[in-house]
Amino acid sequence: MKSPDPHQAMQRVKVGMIGLAAVVLLIALASTILASLSRDQPAGVAAQPDIAANVAAGNETALPNEPLAELGISPSVNAQVAVDDR
Repeated sequence: MKSPDPHQAMQRVKVGMIGLAAVVLLIALASTILASLSRDQPAGVAAQPDIAANVAAGNETALPNEPLAELGISPSVNAQVAVDDR
């Protein structure tokens, strides 16, 4: 068998290195974007009390032992279900 051409081998190495650099660059870019999105609110922004009161009032109807109902993921046991008579 013939030995591989050194130019072809060097081209493969270059393509591999460029691909690796592109992947590292994409990961760094995604990490930067996600880090900037997950920052907390600035210190000067205060919570609005009327919104907090409305959220707290909405949670009073759910039973305390139903964490999924409190989060709004599943209906509460106390929720009335309309029965379809067919």
